[in-house]
Amino acid sequence: MTTSNMDLDYERCRCRSEENRNAILYTLLSQNLNHNWGSHNPSQQRCLCQKRRTVCLQTPQVTCQAASDVLVKTVSFMKNLPSFQLLPWGDQLLLLDSCWAPLFILGLVQEMVTFEVIETPAPSMLKRILLDGQSKRQEPERTQPTLAGVQRLQCCLNTFWSLDLSPKEYAYLKGAILFNPDVPGLRASLYIESLQREAQKALREVLVPLHPEDKGRFARILLIASTLRSIPPALITNLFFRPIIGNADVIEVITEMLYEITSRRLTLSSHTAS
Repeated sequence: MTTSNMDLDYERCRCRSEENRNAILYTLLSQNLNHNWGSHNPSQQRCLCQKRRTVCLQTPQVTCQAASDVLVKTVSFMKNLPSFQLLPWGDQLLLLDSCWAPLFILGLVQEMVTFEVIETPAPSMLKRILLDGQSKRQEPERTQPTLAGVQRLQCCLNTFWSLDLSPKEYAYLKGAILFNPDVPGLRASLYIESLQREAQKALREVLVPLHPEDKGRFARILLIASTLRSIPPALITNLFFRPIIGNADVIEVITEMLYEITSRRLTLSSHTAS
């Protein structure tokens, strides 16, 4: 399903039917919610249409471990690139912040990580009323991934799997993604641009012996790779890493891994929620 279709579904969403609005219990609870929760705020209302439902991993322990392994390999890839290590430290951080999510998704593709999600249960209005006083003393509720976002991610994975990339194709494509000269604030943008051209050239050259009859494969790979940036890093973080790192900043976690991975083995499971 295309993004436009998903947006159209959202616009057509009519979760709060007139039938529910006229129910006596609904009316009583809604009056209480309006007073205590400010229910006129759309962000506090739960949408029941399929594409906007919040979801979570069906097997979080298994999937999060697989995702953690992919992230460690992603960081190791950056750590083992001399050309990356020669960049100014600030440029390394900017590239890390901009490129970690696309590289991670490509790692999911390479490691053939599959996962299923289930709908996140929402507390009933009665429970929200009863726990109102407690909730005010708690931290804000974490943002949950939507079914639409997860389906977009899975569609991206399936598209890449259809390419059946070789290890060399993965390696050079990762270099082309990492060395992105368009990231704002880079000091060595010209040098980074040359590194990206080298990675793209190496990718093109490796395709000749592997796929001599597929003349459009290079352009197709780059086109599909551009879709990686359409997946929000927040979706990746909330789906795969929030169950492990809690409220910790994922960029801080990855930065620590990048600059300490040679001195001690880091795993995401060592980071717990504050």
